[in-house]
Amino acid sequence: MGRSDVPDPGRTGAADPAAGYHAVFQSERLICRRWVAGDFGPLLAVYSDAEAMKWVGDGQPLGQDQCREWFKVTEANYARRGYGMFALVERGSGAVAGFAGLVHPGGQVVPEIKYALLRSRWGVGLASEAVLQLLRYGASVHGLGRIVATVAPGNLASQRVLDKVGMALALRQVNDDGSTTLAFEWSPPPAA
Repeated sequence: MGRSDVPDPGRTGAADPAAGYHAVFQSERLICRRWVAGDFGPLLAVYSDAEAMKWVGDGQPLGQDQCREWFKVTEANYARRGYGMFALVERGSGAVAGFAGLVHPGGQVVPEIKYALLRSRWGVGLASEAVLQLLRYGASVHGLGRIVATVAPGNLASQRVLDKVGMALALRQVNDDGSTTLAFEWSPPPAA
Protein backbone atom coordinates (compact mmCIF):
# COMPACT_ATOMS: atom_id res chain seq x y z
CA MET A 1 0.00 0.00 0.00
CA GLY A 2 3.00 2.27 0.43
CA ARG A 3 1.69 3.92 3.57
CA SER A 4 4.08 4.33 6.46
CA ASP A 5 1.25 4.15 9.01
CA VAL A 6 0.42 0.56 8.07
CA PRO A 7 3.00 -1.56 9.90
CA ASP A 8 4.06 -4.84 8.29
CA PRO A 9 0.67 -5.81 6.82
CA GLY A 10 0.18 -9.49 6.95
CA ARG A 11 2.68 -10.65 9.56
CA THR A 12 1.37 -12.03 12.83
CA GLY A 13 4.74 -11.85 14.50
CA ALA A 14 4.84 -15.56 15.28
CA ALA A 15 7.15 -18.00 13.50
CA ASP A 16 4.46 -20.67 13.84
CA PRO A 17 1.21 -19.12 12.53
CA ALA A 18 -0.86 -21.01 15.11
CA ALA A 19 1.49 -20.37 18.05
CA GLY A 20 -0.39 -19.04 21.05
CA TYR A 21 -3.72 -18.69 19.23
CA HIS A 22 -6.85 -20.77 19.43
CA ALA A 23 -7.71 -21.76 15.87
CA VAL A 24 -11.38 -21.55 14.95
CA PHE A 25 -10.60 -23.87 12.07
CA GLN A 26 -7.66 -24.96 9.97
CA SER A 27 -7.90 -25.77 6.30
CA GLU A 28 -5.34 -26.80 3.73
CA ARG A 29 -3.81 -23.32 3.48
CA LEU A 30 -5.40 -21.28 6.25
CA ILE A 31 -5.66 -20.95 9.99
CA CYS A 32 -8.73 -19.00 11.04
CA ARG A 33 -8.44 -17.43 14.49
CA ARG A 34 -9.83 -14.62 16.61
CA TRP A 35 -8.34 -11.18 16.09
CA VAL A 36 -5.39 -10.06 18.22
CA ALA A 37 -3.91 -6.58 18.69
CA GLY A 38 -1.18 -7.35 16.15
CA ASP A 39 -3.83 -7.71 13.45
CA PHE A 40 -4.49 -3.97 13.33
CA GLY A 41 -1.90 -3.36 10.58
CA PRO A 42 -3.26 -6.06 8.27
CA LEU A 43 -6.84 -5.00 9.06
CA LEU A 44 -6.06 -1.42 8.09
CA ALA A 45 -4.24 -2.61 4.96
CA VAL A 46 -7.35 -4.50 3.80
CA TYR A 47 -10.07 -2.07 4.87
CA SER A 48 -8.29 1.14 3.81
CA ASP A 49 -7.78 -0.20 0.27
CA ALA A 50 -10.37 1.49 -1.97
CA GLU A 51 -10.31 -1.34 -4.53
CA ALA A 52 -10.77 -4.02 -1.85
CA MET A 53 -13.66 -2.05 -0.31
CA LYS A 54 -15.44 -1.37 -3.60
CA TRP A 55 -18.04 -4.05 -2.84
CA VAL A 56 -18.06 -3.85 0.99
CA GLY A 57 -20.65 -1.82 2.89
CA ASP A 58 -21.02 1.62 1.33
CA GLY A 59 -18.00 1.02 -0.91
CA GLN A 60 -15.78 3.44 0.98
CA PRO A 61 -12.43 2.52 2.53
CA LEU A 62 -12.11 2.68 6.31
CA GLY A 63 -9.66 4.83 8.23
CA GLN A 64 -7.77 4.07 11.42
CA ASP A 65 -10.59 5.19 13.75
CA GLN A 66 -13.15 3.06 11.91
CA CYS A 67 -10.82 0.04 12.06
CA ARG A 68 -10.36 0.57 15.82
CA GLU A 69 -14.15 0.64 16.18
CA TRP A 70 -14.39 -2.57 14.09
CA PHE A 71 -12.04 -4.20 16.64
CA LYS A 72 -14.39 -3.16 19.49
CA VAL A 73 -17.47 -4.45 17.65
CA THR A 74 -15.70 -7.75 16.97
CA GLU A 75 -14.71 -8.17 20.63
CA ALA A 76 -18.34 -7.52 21.63
CA ASN A 77 -19.51 -10.13 19.10
CA TYR A 78 -17.09 -12.71 20.53
CA ALA A 79 -18.47 -12.02 24.03
CA ARG A 80 -22.12 -12.05 22.95
CA ARG A 81 -22.25 -14.86 20.40
CA GLY A 82 -18.92 -16.67 20.53
CA TYR A 83 -18.19 -15.71 16.93
CA GLY A 84 -17.65 -12.64 14.77
CA MET A 85 -14.91 -11.66 12.33
CA PHE A 86 -11.71 -13.70 12.31
CA ALA A 87 -8.19 -13.37 10.92
CA LEU A 88 -7.22 -15.66 8.05
CA VAL A 89 -3.57 -16.61 8.50
CA GLU A 90 -1.68 -18.41 5.75
CA ARG A 91 -0.28 -21.63 7.17
CA GLY A 92 2.94 -21.57 5.15
CA SER A 93 4.02 -17.97 5.77
CA GLY A 94 2.21 -16.93 8.95
CA ALA A 95 0.97 -13.86 7.08
CA VAL A 96 -2.53 -12.53 7.60
CA ALA A 97 -4.20 -12.86 4.20
CA GLY A 98 -7.45 -11.18 5.22
CA PHE A 99 -10.50 -11.48 7.41
CA ALA A 100 -13.74 -13.43 7.36
CA GLY A 101 -16.51 -14.17 9.76
CA LEU A 102 -20.13 -14.47 10.72
CA VAL A 103 -21.87 -11.26 11.76
CA HIS A 104 -25.34 -9.84 12.34
CA PRO A 105 -25.27 -6.42 10.58
CA GLY A 106 -27.78 -3.95 11.94
CA GLY A 107 -28.91 -6.56 14.45
CA GLN A 108 -30.39 -8.88 11.81
CA VAL A 109 -31.44 -12.25 13.19
CA VAL A 110 -29.83 -14.48 10.55
CA PRO A 111 -26.01 -14.58 10.58
CA GLU A 112 -24.29 -13.23 7.49
CA ILE A 113 -20.92 -14.32 6.16
CA LYS A 114 -18.44 -11.54 5.36
CA TYR A 115 -14.90 -11.62 4.02
CA ALA A 116 -12.20 -9.32 2.67
CA LEU A 117 -8.68 -10.24 1.58
CA LEU A 118 -5.51 -8.34 0.81
CA ARG A 119 -5.50 -7.74 -2.95
CA SER A 120 -2.23 -9.66 -3.21
CA ARG A 121 -4.19 -12.76 -2.05
CA TRP A 122 -7.06 -12.44 -4.56
CA GLY A 123 -7.66 -15.04 -7.24
CA VAL A 124 -6.03 -18.05 -5.58
CA GLY A 125 -9.10 -19.62 -3.96
CA LEU A 126 -8.54 -18.45 -0.37
CA ALA A 127 -12.00 -16.87 -0.14
CA SER A 128 -13.71 -20.09 -1.23
CA GLU A 129 -11.59 -22.11 1.20
CA ALA A 130 -12.42 -19.77 4.10
CA VAL A 131 -16.13 -19.40 3.35
CA LEU A 132 -16.70 -23.16 3.07
CA GLN A 133 -15.00 -23.77 6.42
CA LEU A 134 -16.89 -20.86 8.07
CA LEU A 135 -20.21 -22.31 6.96
CA ARG A 136 -19.28 -25.69 8.43
CA TYR A 137 -17.97 -24.03 11.62
CA GLY A 138 -21.16 -21.98 12.08
CA ALA A 139 -23.35 -25.05 11.70
CA SER A 140 -21.30 -27.54 13.73
CA VAL A 141 -20.05 -25.34 16.57
CA HIS A 142 -22.85 -22.79 16.92
CA GLY A 143 -25.81 -24.73 15.56
CA LEU A 144 -26.57 -22.14 12.89
CA GLY A 145 -29.28 -23.59 10.67
CA ARG A 146 -29.21 -20.84 8.06
CA ILE A 147 -26.46 -18.45 6.97
CA VAL A 148 -26.81 -15.71 4.38
CA ALA A 149 -24.47 -13.60 2.26
CA THR A 150 -25.24 -10.42 0.37
CA VAL A 151 -23.47 -9.28 -2.76
CA ALA A 152 -23.82 -6.58 -5.39
CA PRO A 153 -24.84 -7.83 -8.86
CA GLY A 154 -21.57 -6.49 -10.29
CA ASN A 155 -19.38 -8.42 -7.85
CA LEU A 156 -19.02 -11.52 -10.00
CA ALA A 157 -15.99 -12.84 -8.09
CA SER A 158 -17.95 -13.07 -4.83
CA GLN A 159 -20.92 -14.60 -6.61
CA ARG A 160 -18.60 -17.33 -7.91
CA VAL A 161 -17.25 -17.93 -4.39
CA LEU A 162 -20.75 -18.26 -2.94
CA ASP A 163 -21.86 -20.56 -5.74
CA LYS A 164 -18.74 -22.71 -5.40
CA VAL A 165 -19.35 -23.33 -1.67
CA GLY A 166 -22.99 -24.28 -2.21
CA MET A 167 -24.80 -21.09 -1.30
CA ALA A 168 -27.91 -20.52 -3.43
CA LEU A 169 -29.31 -17.25 -4.74
CA ALA A 170 -32.46 -16.70 -2.71
CA LEU A 171 -33.50 -13.10 -3.35
CA ARG A 172 -32.89 -10.07 -5.56
CA GLN A 173 -33.68 -7.09 -3.36
CA VAL A 174 -34.21 -3.58 -4.71
CA ASN A 175 -32.93 -1.13 -2.11
CA ASP A 176 -34.38 2.29 -1.21
CA ASP A 177 -31.71 4.00 -3.33
CA GLY A 178 -32.66 1.94 -6.40
CA SER A 179 -29.63 -0.35 -6.22
CA THR A 180 -29.99 -4.12 -6.14
CA THR A 181 -28.55 -6.60 -3.63
CA LEU A 182 -28.38 -10.32 -4.24
CA ALA A 183 -28.99 -12.47 -1.16
CA PHE A 184 -27.56 -15.98 -1.06
CA GLU A 185 -28.34 -18.54 1.64
CA TRP A 186 -27.01 -21.83 2.93
CA SER A 187 -28.32 -24.43 5.33
CA PRO A 188 -26.35 -27.45 6.51
CA PRO A 189 -27.23 -30.77 4.91
CA PRO A 190 -29.50 -32.99 7.00
CA ALA A 191 -27.70 -35.30 9.40
CA ALA A 192 -27.28 -38.79 8.00
